Amino acid sequence: MDRLQLLQIQRCEEEFEKALALGQYDRARLIALRCSELLRRLASENLSVSHILLEQARAWEQKAKNIHKRKEKRKDEYVDKIKILIKKSTVTWNDIGGLSEAKKLVSQAVGLSIAKSPVEPPQGILLFGPPGTGKSLLASAVANGLNATFFSVKASDLLSKYFGESSKLVSALFSLARQLSPSVIFIDEVDSLTMKRTSLDDAARRMIGTLLAEIDGFKDSTGKVILLTATNAPWDLDEAMLSRLPIRIYVPLPDVKAAVEIFKIHLRGLQYKLNLIKLAKEAVKRLYSGREIANVVKLASMKMLEEMNPELMDPLKIPSLTGKELAVRPLEMNDFKEAFKKVKSPVTKMEIRKYEKWAREFAI
Repeated sequence: MDRLQLLQIQRCEEEFEKALALGQYDRARLIALRCSELLRRLASENLSVSHILLEQARAWEQKAKNIHKRKEKRKDEYVDKIKILIKKSTVTWNDIGGLSEAKKLVSQAVGLSIAKSPVEPPQGILLFGPPGTGKSLLASAVANGLNATFFSVKASDLLSKYFGESSKLVSALFSLARQLSPSVIFIDEVDSLTMKRTSLDDAARRMIGTLLAEIDGFKDSTGKVILLTATNAPWDLDEAMLSRLPIRIYVPLPDVKAAVEIFKIHLRGLQYKLNLIKLAKEAVKRLYSGREIANVVKLASMKMLEEMNPELMDPLKIPSLTGKELAVRPLEMNDFKEAFKKVKSPVTKMEIRKYEKWAREFAI
C-alpha cells in the first residue's frame, strides 16, 4: 500500500475515536462502516495483503455493531438517571398559605392543559418571584391533585460536564414523562439552563435547542404532560424559552393575611398563645417569604424545647434522651424575639420592586 492509503486508514481511525469521545454514536457507527468499506476496497487493490485488510474490515464491522449496542445501553442509563427524579408528592393546596391569585392562575392554566378546549393549551408555565415563596409547593400540589407522575428537576440534574450528555438527559426526561403520563415536569432554577445564549458555550446551546424542541413537541403529543418551571431571576431567561412559557405567574412575598395563614400551617401540632397578626406584620416588615416564616417557627420551637429540657444542651446527657418524650409548653411571643433577629430575608426592597416591574411587563 502507498503512503496515501495508509493516511486514509489513519484518518478514519482518528475520526472514529473523536466521535466516540464526543458521544456521537451514530456518527461513530457510520465512520466504522466507512473504514470497513475503505479496507475492503484496498484489499481488492493490494492482493498480497488482502487477507490482513479483510480481517481488519470485519473488525470494523463488528465495531459498528457494538456501537449500536452501546448506544442502546447509554439510552437506558439516561432514563435511569431521570427515574431518580420522580418524586411522590403529598402537598395539597391547603398546605400552601396565601398565594390565592397564583393558585387561581396555576389552576386555570393546568385546567386548559388537561381539558378538551377550543383554546390551544399553553406549552409551559413559568412561576417567578423571590426565593422561598412557594413555587415548588405549587408544582407539587398540581402533581398531587392530578395524581400525576411528578418529575422534580433542578437545573443541576440536567447539566453534565460531558459534551452532548445534557441534551440526551433532556430528551430522556420528556420521553419518560410521555410514557408515564399524566405527568408534571417541574424544572426549578430554569434560568440556569436557559440564560441568554451569548453567555453560553456550544454544548449549553445544543441542550437549550433540545429543550425548546421538546417543548414544541407538546403540540403533537397525545400524552398529557404539563411543564412547570420556576426561577428567582426571570430577567435572565433566554428569549426563545420565554416565548414558550406564555403563562408567567408572579409568586410574591406574603402580605399580612397570607403570613397569618403560613404561620398557622407551620404551627400545626404545636400549642401556642400567640398574637398571629402581630407576628405576621413583623414577618412582612422583614420581607420574609414562607421559607423564612417556617425557619422562625422552628427556631422559636427549639428555644422553647431547650428551656423545658435543659439536658438538650449537655452532650453527655444526649444518650439518655433516646425514646424520651420531651417536655413542652405553649409557644409565646417571647420565644420569637431571638428567632426574628437570626432569620434574615435574602431580598431587599429594591429587588422586590424589580420583580414587580418585571411582573407588570411580562406576567399574566
